[in-house]
Amino acid sequence: MRLLVVVGAVVLMVLHFVLHVGFSLRAGAPDLSTLGLLVLAREVRMGTGAGIGFVLGLLEDALNALAFGTSTVAMTVVGAAASRTRDLFVGESATFVALYLFVGKWVRDGIQWTMTAPDVREPLQRALLVDATVASVYVAVVGLVLVRVFGNWLETGGRS
Repeated sequence: MRLLVVVGAVVLMVLHFVLHVGFSLRAGAPDLSTLGLLVLAREVRMGTGAGIGFVLGLLEDALNALAFGTSTVAMTVVGAAASRTRDLFVGESATFVALYLFVGKWVRDGIQWTMTAPDVREPLQRALLVDATVASVYVAVVGLVLVRVFGNWLETGGRS
């Protein structure tokens, strides 16, 4: 496990709550907790990835009064599945990273929408086909920018 990746993922997770709760940006800010989970889950085993997702989901659910538990389940499933991708997919290309982040975020939103009570959630077309797709593209683009900016720095271990 690369220490710099772990530190970077934790910074993303903290920054998520600063932007969403501290600055109240909501949908204006990318879902950095899912991005951090997807990045970190490729470095750890399945149980650890699920545990990290569980904790992050609980933190997000603590701020959600309408659908408590949905983020916990969604993040746990995504963390467990994302940790298994390391064994299935070896690539680190920009295309793989973009698709990995897009699918991870979209699946998280899909699980969360499915588990939310019908009287609280938005219609399927808007929630999954529009909102989740736009949010997934947003996370994938932010992830690609971060990989591009910090990729060489991570490969050299932080040395110039």
